Amino acid sequence: HEWGAEGWLPFPPALLQRKKSQLDVLEIPSIPNPFPELCCSPFASVLSASLLPKATSRKKQVIKVYSEDDTSRALEVPSDITARDVCQLLILKNHYIDDHSWTIFEHLTQIGLERSLEDHELVVEVLSNWALEEENRLYFRKNYAKYEFFKNPGSFFPEHMVSFSNETSGAISHTEILQMFISSSTYPEIHGYLHAKEQGKKSWKKNYFLLRRSGLYFSTKGTSKEPRHLQFFCEFSNSDMYMSLAGKKMSGAPANYGFCFKPNKSGGTRDLKQLCADDEQSRTCWMTALRLLKYGMQLYQNYMHPYQGRSGFNSLNISPTRSFSENSLVAMDFSGRRSRVIENPTEALSVAVEEGLAWRRKGCLRLNAHGSPSASQTATPNIAIHRSQPWFHHKISRDEAQRLILQQGLIDGVFLVRDSQSNPKAFVLSLSHGLKIKHFQILEDDGKQFYTLDDGHTRFTDLIQLVEFYQLNKGVLPCKLKHYCAQIAL
Repeated sequence: HEWGAEGWLPFPPALLQRKKSQLDVLEIPSIPNPFPELCCSPFASVLSASLLPKATSRKKQVIKVYSEDDTSRALEVPSDITARDVCQLLILKNHYIDDHSWTIFEHLTQIGLERSLEDHELVVEVLSNWALEEENRLYFRKNYAKYEFFKNPGSFFPEHMVSFSNETSGAISHTEILQMFISSSTYPEIHGYLHAKEQGKKSWKKNYFLLRRSGLYFSTKGTSKEPRHLQFFCEFSNSDMYMSLAGKKMSGAPANYGFCFKPNKSGGTRDLKQLCADDEQSRTCWMTALRLLKYGMQLYQNYMHPYQGRSGFNSLNISPTRSFSENSLVAMDFSGRRSRVIENPTEALSVAVEEGLAWRRKGCLRLNAHGSPSASQTATPNIAIHRSQPWFHHKISRDEAQRLILQQGLIDGVFLVRDSQSNPKAFVLSLSHGLKIKHFQILEDDGKQFYTLDDGHTRFTDLIQLVEFYQLNKGVLPCKLKHYCAQIAL
């Protein structure tokens, strides 16, 4: 029988003739839930991507993402989610500003390797290559150098490491080099010396290497490029490239500028093709060229169109920086009899800086009961005001500071401020410039009333003033402070 407008009705004869196996499963009509809000608790520990469109019909999987302070967050995501989409989800949930530098890192703990996932890579596919016994992790942090070679190719491709085929004539600009990597059949050749770990041995051998579209080769006779002297080393289309974090300690590498190729499928250290450069500039050039040759135009598309993901998250039309309510705010000037809107962006910025400096002066020079600054407050600057700043790192070592900056990208202007280890009453500004990390001591001057980087010629009442000044002015530093290195929490 079936339910009709007049009650129970007999089945049609055609339906009664169906096979018994077809009648074993009854289709029960769905009953709408009168309390849908009870099915989705706001206190759930797993963040679900099902709130996003087009994600409900696909198979889902729970992944775990870590931050630098070892806090983690579990995400329920579709199986075809990209690394860029995972970043976008975490940015939304944590209310971060999206400056396109957020990156998912794959960290292989046991063998000390790490790489940044490309924005278009499928995260679940990467996890499927991990063995069950491996304690690998995914990290979420900034990578300011991810697409820096598109903006400043000169620092990534030194002239002594790049050559061109005979078909190319005349001087070649760095922009043309990038175009060759991306789309042209005329390729630039990367060459130079690298140390290679011999297969099955602990020793390393220095050879002259050449990178071409067909693969990576080394010369068996000095710097000869003749085909009879070139031996194939690695084909990188079916391998992933990693940076070595502890090559000197774990593999006996001659320097700390190691990188290697690992097959896409899980494998041990015997399957690694390990290399080591003599300096950071050489390693950066090799790794950048390998990325461009492997992914080519896809990297340029990731850089130009960061929200074109495969899993449909871009359909949210998310603003990368400001919300609608923030965009409705305007800068105002209340100094005159009548308030006015500040339409000039430069004027608005200068007014904001002036107000901030005035506010800090009032905080540092509070009056005592007799109407004059107290002796205790004028004797020492406000030493705690910088503790809440994301660029300040309390009591970390020089090596730890270098590791943090290296992880977030060795481009000009990446910096942090930390406590000095040699002088407990001073601080240190660690700054990246020219693919090197430099350290500048911040001294307390004039009876601990001011901070200075240039022996008292330029003085600041607190570290925030100092950092903001060098963000706008190079001063005695090799470059301005551009990107602060922070340890975020999920």
